[in-house]
Amino acid sequence: MGKKLINDPDNVVKEMIEGIVMASNDRLEKLDGYNIVLRKDAPVEKVALVSGGGSGHEPAHAAYVGQGMLDAAVAGDVFTSPTPDAIFEAVKAVDSGNGVLLIIKNYTGDLMNFEMAAEMAEAEGIEIEQVIVNDDVAVEDSLYTTGRRGVAGTVFVHKIAGAKAASGAELKEVKRSAEKVIKNVRTKGVAINPCQLPAAENSTFSLAEDEMEMGIGIHGEPGTEKVKIKKVDEIVDSLLKDILTDLKIKKDDKVALMVNGMGGTPLMELYIANRRANNFLSNKGIKISKNYVGEFMTSLEMEGLSLTILKLDGDLTNLLEAETEVNLLK
Repeated sequence: MGKKLINDPDNVVKEMIEGIVMASNDRLEKLDGYNIVLRKDAPVEKVALVSGGGSGHEPAHAAYVGQGMLDAAVAGDVFTSPTPDAIFEAVKAVDSGNGVLLIIKNYTGDLMNFEMAAEMAEAEGIEIEQVIVNDDVAVEDSLYTTGRRGVAGTVFVHKIAGAKAASGAELKEVKRSAEKVIKNVRTKGVAINPCQLPAAENSTFSLAEDEMEMGIGIHGEPGTEKVKIKKVDEIVDSLLKDILTDLKIKKDDKVALMVNGMGGTPLMELYIANRRANNFLSNKGIKISKNYVGEFMTSLEMEGLSLTILKLDGDLTNLLEAETEVNLLK
């Protein structure tokens, strides 16, 4: 059994949420009785944004709560969707009467529970809309999804929809901005070592010393194929080719590039991957307007990375660059 710096496996999410709130310098609060992080000033007179999902993806989703991004994040158990009643409590806590947008990653449990919460909110007279993020190009269907999985591209949805809401836009307009990001963002990942759940005896899948797993998701599930480990430049080229083909990126297009660590990858290695990604895109005449390197959507201590490309236009660029108090995306 792998080692973990925890107390009781049954309390990891609650204790983590309490720690996040304590580290927020009085910006955030925990909703009593629930593993929900809120802006301390909620509700704010604007469209509210609620996201969430299973824990184990930190800094997602709680670290994206703040002015210019989310109003609430709902944390389920590790790699498990939050319950409909918890999501509903978050919606009620942040609704200012201007409507609420749910940002959902395309996983069967998340879809079911967020949609049930939306129905509960509608029954209470809350105006509610939802968008479903499905940016992973690796698989059409997986253990956890019908259709493509929602992964690190979700962070761009939080940022751009959050900026649109902060500008005073109405619910339908905020939803349109979120859907524009979803249409123009793609991700693919790779792992060289799997992760292990806090109470589990074994890792989520196994790799030989000389193997890596292409097309991994964010729930510790295996990817699309095991292959012999390669130099990182070759890995980056392979990931980007699949992303660019799917997005139909061409010369002179402007993009945002995110190099995302999966939880156990040294920053040194992420920066080496970022160097190759920049050179690869520049050689194709693709202009990188914004470049992010770090951990944005992880999978516990999985060693690996994902690359995300968001195709930009003037509107998306302005929203991406809009002010936020969330340091990760400044």
